[in-house]
Amino acid sequence: MPFRRRKNTAAIPRTAPAFEHIVTEASESFLWRLDDYPWERNVWNFHPEYEIHLLRKSSGVVLVGDHIGEFGPGYLTIVGGGLPHDWVTAVQPGELIEGRDIVLQFDPERLRGSSGLLPELRELEPFLERSLRGMVFHGQTALDGAELMERMGEVHGLARFRMFLELLGLLATTDEYALLSSPDFSPLLDAESLDIIQRSLTYLFQHFAEDLKLPDVAALAGMSESTFSRFFQKNTGNSFSDHVAKLRLWQACKLLADTEIPITDICFQVGYMNISNFNRAFLRKHKMTPSSYRKLSRQRLTLRA
Repeated sequence: MPFRRRKNTAAIPRTAPAFEHIVTEASESFLWRLDDYPWERNVWNFHPEYEIHLLRKSSGVVLVGDHIGEFGPGYLTIVGGGLPHDWVTAVQPGELIEGRDIVLQFDPERLRGSSGLLPELRELEPFLERSLRGMVFHGQTALDGAELMERMGEVHGLARFRMFLELLGLLATTDEYALLSSPDFSPLLDAESLDIIQRSLTYLFQHFAEDLKLPDVAALAGMSESTFSRFFQKNTGNSFSDHVAKLRLWQACKLLADTEIPITDICFQVGYMNISNFNRAFLRKHKMTPSSYRKLSRQRLTLRA
């Protein structure tokens, strides 16, 4: 469905189909892949296979189900089958981040089907259930998991399969994780809906610092304001205003941690019209003021040095 243009707005770009078809070689039980960024599959997508995803470099916004967060180098997640996801880095036109991601995708039914012969595989079932909401790992688990995923690229056959089982065992038994998407998130998993959502998310990511209005974005989607509002909530798990606020606060955190830009200037740079609204939104989200967040970020950098 083509988007209609409206005065003073830009069309949301069309993307590749949102359903990703995973092809595994006949000689392999799972797919291991090293990806540059961006490329055609870096979209809000879903697939029945499970995906273990390592961000090797750069930072950006992570979208898993109705979760919006931030990632940096070493960010390790698993996303269960059917759960939409995307990892977005702001790049300049023509910029390519080589080897940003390591992606491992596998069919859980192969594991379940093999448990009759290998009963130890049944121990993975609680882990597979948790993964349906998406999981992010931290601490030593994230470090060890990242190392295993890197080493998989150096071997093939039985050696790679052994590391795959070791990785599953590591992630299934650790308590160093957080669940991402809420349990009641249930988007409309059809190609047309996800295509519209992907274009909407791309547009919002590119323009969140501007004076975004729901009616304008709804018009770009070819929908009425009320229809688009319900559609967006259903398929992202967030209201339009909450989604924009999360993007603005994510950018504010980066600027507070990585720059010396005055807090008042950051407020306007990320799209807030006054400092009171910015401070209130930041405090509600992060349970601390922007100045406290900047101070804490400096302390963490000092401890790491």
